[in-house]
Amino acid sequence: MESLRIHHVGMAVTDLDEAVGTYERLFGGRVEQRGTLEDQGVEAVSLRVGEGRVELMSALGTDTPVGRFLAKRGQGMHHVAYEVADLPGALRALADDGAELIDEQPRAGLFGLQVAFVHPDSAHGVLSELVTDGQ
Repeated sequence: MESLRIHHVGMAVTDLDEAVGTYERLFGGRVEQRGTLEDQGVEAVSLRVGEGRVELMSALGTDTPVGRFLAKRGQGMHHVAYEVADLPGALRALADDGAELIDEQPRAGLFGLQVAFVHPDSAHGVLSELVTDGQ
């Protein structure tokens, strides 16, 4: 599998509006998009920071993936997202290489992206997300 680039770094936060203000003030972040995925229990903001991107995520409830992450680990880095040209092909290649996939098929993510997650045990403790805009 070949990544095109790091698409974003995902950060779990308890107060989304406060975090957006912090990233704008300290790092010159510019809000690109804001959205909610009810089925994943997350609200997120995508910020451009220079040429890079940070995704700030807050939980819509305690019994959601981000809610459980925050309860266990507190605020901080949640995942690294890699952009790929062919998401189904990338998932096949990772599975063939022995990676443990959380998502065996792409699913709808925020901001019109198709996404799939790779278990942290396959990447030295870091949750990895593959993303493509499908174009």
